[in-house]
Amino acid sequence: MWTVPNLLTLLRIAMIPVFVGIFYLPAHAITSEGIPAHWVNLIASSVFILAALTDWLDGYWARKYQQMSKFGAFLDPVADKLMVAAALIVLVELHRVGAVVALIIIGREIAISALREWMASIGKSANVAVAMVGKVKTAAQMIAIVLLLWYDPLLGLNIQWIGEWLIVIAALLTLISMGYYLRAAWPAIRETI
Repeated sequence: MWTVPNLLTLLRIAMIPVFVGIFYLPAHAITSEGIPAHWVNLIASSVFILAALTDWLDGYWARKYQQMSKFGAFLDPVADKLMVAAALIVLVELHRVGAVVALIIIGREIAISALREWMASIGKSANVAVAMVGKVKTAAQMIAIVLLLWYDPLLGLNIQWIGEWLIVIAALLTLISMGYYLRAAWPAIRETI
């Protein structure tokens, strides 16, 4: 259980309250003048990026050093979904993401996780293995979340605008990928109805 990949996944879960909590620090927590908003955005987006990198690193490490485990296979997607859901909820509260977009993304994550669990229970998990559309959706979603946590202009780019459009694209890809997985699972669903 205490392999490097599992420890990285646990670290990712531990980072969730850190990047969420940064937005809720009292205005004068660090200095009497308060923390400038751009520093809050920078720190929160940096912690989120670090957490996302641990997601890549734990998978790489597990494959390279044959440290894959059932516990890791269970915990890794849970950590990913918690991280995304926490970020989206904070972004909704900060009025940086619409509630409908957040509901689409979080709802899809819950539905597809349940579908994968059910398909595994009937021995057909290969039918809903991660597809390229899911990987593209995840990439768009993670980049959008980072941009929306950052929120400030960067190198003359309107990060807010780019993040808002990218999260909408991620929501559309979310619906497309959900349709893909449901279609792939449909023969098994039809057999059990």
